[in-house]
Amino acid sequence: MPSTGVVPLLGLVRIAVSEAMVRVRPEFAGADPAVRRSERADFQADAALRLARKSRTAPAELAAAIAAELGLADGSALAAVERSGPGFLNIDLADHTIWEQVAARLADDRLGMGAPETGRRVVIDYSAPNVAKEMHVGHLRTTIIGDSLARVFGFRGADVVRVNHLGDWGTQFGMLIQYLDEHPELRWHTAEIDSATSAVSALDALYKAARARFDADGEFADRARTRVVALQRGDADTVARWRDIVAESEKAFGAIYARLGVLLTPDDYVGESFYNEMLADTVDELVSKGVAVDSDGAVVVLSEQVTGPDGEPAVLMVRKSDGGYGYDSTDLAAIRYRITELRADRLLYVTDSRQSLHFRLVFEAARRAGWLTDTIGVDHVSYGTILGPDGKPFKTRAGGTVRLMDLLDDAVAGARAVVAEKNPDLPAHELDSIAEQAGIGAVKYADLSTSRVKDYSFDPVRMTAFNGNTGVYLQYAHARIRSILRRAGESTAAVVEAAVPLEPAERELALALDGCATVLDEVAATLEPHRLAGYLYDLARAFTAFYDSCPVLVAPEPVRGNRIALCHLAARTLAQGLDLLGIAAPQRL
Repeated sequence: MPSTGVVPLLGLVRIAVSEAMVRVRPEFAGADPAVRRSERADFQADAALRLARKSRTAPAELAAAIAAELGLADGSALAAVERSGPGFLNIDLADHTIWEQVAARLADDRLGMGAPETGRRVVIDYSAPNVAKEMHVGHLRTTIIGDSLARVFGFRGADVVRVNHLGDWGTQFGMLIQYLDEHPELRWHTAEIDSATSAVSALDALYKAARARFDADGEFADRARTRVVALQRGDADTVARWRDIVAESEKAFGAIYARLGVLLTPDDYVGESFYNEMLADTVDELVSKGVAVDSDGAVVVLSEQVTGPDGEPAVLMVRKSDGGYGYDSTDLAAIRYRITELRADRLLYVTDSRQSLHFRLVFEAARRAGWLTDTIGVDHVSYGTILGPDGKPFKTRAGGTVRLMDLLDDAVAGARAVVAEKNPDLPAHELDSIAEQAGIGAVKYADLSTSRVKDYSFDPVRMTAFNGNTGVYLQYAHARIRSILRRAGESTAAVVEAAVPLEPAERELALALDGCATVLDEVAATLEPHRLAGYLYDLARAFTAFYDSCPVLVAPEPVRGNRIALCHLAARTLAQGLDLLGIAAPQRL
């Protein structure tokens, strides 16, 4: 069963306001109390302003009535309720309420955050590189965004099924296999070259050579087409060579995933070839249900919702006129399998925005076929483009596609320079380790701190800065808190004295720390990891303000103990949040 964890302070105030509203007017049961954080108080409730017209009452009068029902007796969770403007309530919590919340979160292994997705299966399709081709800058966002969502849903208790939909099938493999057979002297295996990524680089170059030969040599093109047929029919030698190519490519993918620190493993690789045996049955079911129809020998799904520029229905090509299958067929078979066999409760497809129409048509067809029902959530998690520092699509100086490994190397080199300048006496091996964590974290944070639907510029200098909204800044904030705790010599089990009055900066930090679970609710609902990134940045700034105005180590007891408790909770919350973004939280930086 889903667990709720510690109820956030925002939730406690919502409950209090809702109950007061019902005491004022029973018909307000179920109405939104409209509670949110405020700069003028701990929280603000706007319900009176929203409900005044419905109740035929002046907003100020209704707000006063609700305020009167919010009891402020000794020991109450609330300390003050004041009317503001034409129907707003400013609400402050009692100091002991906030300290008790800090203690409750510290006492829990999950920081008091529940697991509301328990019992639900979420299938997340992300990364999806092509076999025999190098991963490039275009694979970065799908991999990072998808991995963060997998982490968030997993933390919230969901049974997450990660699917890496590899491009491992098609006519290109006939060309490549035939070319390799005709050039046995070529070296492209990892064992023959210095690394898996070099091996797939060699395969990529060989595929381009095979493509050029295919276009220029008609006889080779005929042999390549014959090889495609042999692969599709399961010819043993051809299939063995194809598996060899897939295995070498997967080694290269694994090397990049390991460096990025993402969750994807070979167990998550599900290539297009996996669905081959399902294609015919998928087409037959769509035809039998009247969803797909014949069109000049091909089988298509004509959209009932989307029209093309010519005013005609948009089309999904379910089966080509020559009997072949393409991406549309595979994605239809995949969604059918994920619903009927994997029993998904929610499906997420993390691909760039250019595929929005394609997935809209796939989802429509799945609904018309009865596979996708109202009880199953499905989303195309689209995203924008990575730009260069000049604001143009990111390319090499020669105008080519940027290799993903080169991009990571650049970020780590930038981080190494920054860390070395700040720590000139750091041993080389330790510098390299910190630079790797900082550089990879910088890449991920630059992506995840940007709204996924927007483009952003890849600038290693900016993203590895210790100041500003960067991953390095958050890692440094975490390392600084850990340094304070080491100097304090305190155990993890900090003791909180709830009777201690709160300083303003303590209050702001404690309220910020209490908001993590609420932000994760928002990320799960909107599929926008930048909300978590923004929360962590604000939390780090709240800690900086706290530390600047509230001495920790030299404070008298019990103030010192409470401040150490805030440090513990801040470090754990930052580390947990960074982990959900897939970013390391170094003890030192």
